[in-house]
This record gives sequence, structure tokens and C-alpha cells, in this order.
Amino acid sequence: MKTIILKTASTYLLPVLLLFSIFILLRGHYLPGGGFVGGLIASIAYVLHAFANGLSNTKNLLKFHPGFLMPVGLALAFLSGMAPLLFDMPFMTGLWYPEALPVLGVIGSALFFDIGVYLVVIGVTLTIIFTIADTI
Repeated sequence: MKTIILKTASTYLLPVLLLFSIFILLRGHYLPGGGFVGGLIASIAYVLHAFANGLSNTKNLLKFHPGFLMPVGLALAFLSGMAPLLFDMPFMTGLWYPEALPVLGVIGSALFFDIGVYLVVIGVTLTIIFTIADTI
């Protein structure tokens, strides 16, 4: 299904959906959302682009294999959980920067855990969908 309407719409929707996924990622600290939902939205953006423009064009857009995001995200999530051990605190205890930053708000170890989950979800979802699409 490669219609001109879908191609045009996907060109404009890709950056909007990626921006929305980052909004959902950052919103997850205080309200529903977070790394998992944000990662799914980002994956949907790339899948929509693949439907409209072909899988090879989407892979060229990514510049690297999405499976690379899985170990990076796992490492980031693991390190955010291990950071409190440096301060003699239990594993996965929240560490918070005392000052609020303009757009992000209060930054803590939970944000880095969410970013790790975000990257893992994008990597797993796109790897599975791209692998299935290659075999069809």
C-alpha cells in the first residue's frame, strides 16, 4: 500500500511522532507514560514510514541496525540502577539532582532508567518487525 497520500503523510508524521514519543518518555516521571509507551510510539513512527516508503528506505533512514539499541538501553538501565550503590544506598534507589532544569524538570536516576527502557523497546520492536518484513 504505497499511495501518494500515505507517503506524504508519513514524511510529516515521522518527526511529529518521534517528538511525541520523547514527550511521553519525559512525561512518565509524574504522569502515565514513560520509556515503554514512548518506545512503542517511536517504533510505530518507523513502521509507518516503512509501510509508506519501503523497508530499505526506512533502514537507510536509521543508519544502523535497531538491534544495536538493545544492549545500549540495557546498559543504561542497569547503570542507573547500580548508581545508588556508589552512595551506600540499595539497588534502584532514586537519586535526584536538587535543582529543576527548565524543560526536563527534576532529573533523577529514574529518567535514565526510562531512557534505557525506551531504547530497548525501540530496538526489540523494530528488530522483530523488520525481520518479519524481510521474510515476507
